[in-house]
Amino acid sequence: MPDAEGFFGEYGGQIIPPELKVIMDEIDQAYEEIRQSPDFIRELEQLNQDYVGRPSPIYHAKRLSEKLGGAQIYLKREDLNHTGAH
Repeated sequence: MPDAEGFFGEYGGQIIPPELKVIMDEIDQAYEEIRQSPDFIRELEQLNQDYVGRPSPIYHAKRLSEKLGGAQIYLKREDLNHTGAH
């Protein structure tokens, strides 16, 4: 966890424009107030399961399989992840 100045050890820290520092401090304070709330935890878990961290589907590329000689080719549909695949 970062210290009071936002640093992670000797070299890590926050790199944000000064104009955003006040609002980021407000967000930090709001998070600290709700992070232990059962409602917040439940909603966060639901979002992680159904939106962010849900398994991406595997698609059978039937026509590509046929065109390439019959090997069964499957594609993992990372492009359907709302928050990216990395």
